[in-house]
Amino acid sequence: MKVALRQVTVRDLVKSYHDDGEGGVFGYGGKLDIRPPYQREFIYKPRERDAVIHSILKGFPLNVMYWADREDGTFEIIDGQQRTISVAQYVDGEFSFDGRYFHNLPSDTADRILDYELMVYVCTGTDSEKLAWFRTINIAGQKLTQQELRNAVYAGAWVTDAKRYFSRAGAVAYRVGADHLNGSPIRQEYLETAIRWISGGAIEDYMARHQHDASAKPLWSHFRRVIEWVESCFKTRPKLMRGVDWGKLYDHHHGESVDFEAAEKETLELIEDDDVQRQRGIYAYLLTRDERHLNIRAFSPAMKRRAYERQEGRCEVCRDEFELAQMEADHITPWAEGGKTVQENCQALCRDCNRRKGAK
Repeated sequence: MKVALRQVTVRDLVKSYHDDGEGGVFGYGGKLDIRPPYQREFIYKPRERDAVIHSILKGFPLNVMYWADREDGTFEIIDGQQRTISVAQYVDGEFSFDGRYFHNLPSDTADRILDYELMVYVCTGTDSEKLAWFRTINIAGQKLTQQELRNAVYAGAWVTDAKRYFSRAGAVAYRVGADHLNGSPIRQEYLETAIRWISGGAIEDYMARHQHDASAKPLWSHFRRVIEWVESCFKTRPKLMRGVDWGKLYDHHHGESVDFEAAEKETLELIEDDDVQRQRGIYAYLLTRDERHLNIRAFSPAMKRRAYERQEGRCEVCRDEFELAQMEADHITPWAEGGKTVQENCQALCRDCNRRKGAK
């Protein structure tokens, strides 16, 4: 792979700049693909975007940028998309800096921006070499997520179409699933979740098999079915629902009948239960009846010791003597049957007896 330094002025960089949304972002007289399929969306916040303009106005050096040379004489950005779009949007009049839009600037100040020279390293090589370099240099200050890197490795028609559903700030997946998912669409976290749900966690295998598919509609359809199932079972509570592994729960339980009203009644009871330490696990518990999802409050060491002393060091079930460290605190009346984590409901059992009781 060859690498050559090229001085590029802002004037040349923003020539014929246009953002076609789904169609892509281009500049440098139409010769530069600013957002190739594997690149992320624009994620700079106003402070970071303003820092780019401030550096240019002061004549401070920006970090070097990296382009890849295509066989047809055009280029694509490997690193520097966020800085490129920041300066292009400013010159294009999309935002102001220090209270002035670009068209408000005195001509000498505007020329100072347009004549600013960027240091661009242009690499020439195979697709594999360019993608390997992309992984190596990453993005300064905004480290790529694992899904963004996967999008680079499995770039193609399928990724492009999947991003249409899952990777835009106002994408349809955000409108449908914002109450049920953590993360950000533009950081590819919605896309990652959707693939995890449909693949059972085998994300890279799924992307490899579908890389050259023309459409990601099956992925979108599965995502929508999961969300519709969740909303048919439970009242929407974003704070408790975001981050739940709905895909796994759907796989195991979507064929079961869930009484919406009964589930809502029990949900309210669990929210009010002081022994429930993990409210985000309520919905998984309602489907599985596995108390581990709720992280039921444990007896304190002092409560265990008091039960141990009351029992004179003997297991309450087998009546054999044990050291305190060999005993476990247990609910006399199980939590699921209304027993609370209070001293009166605490007993000390040896490990074997506690295991046998828990297995019943």
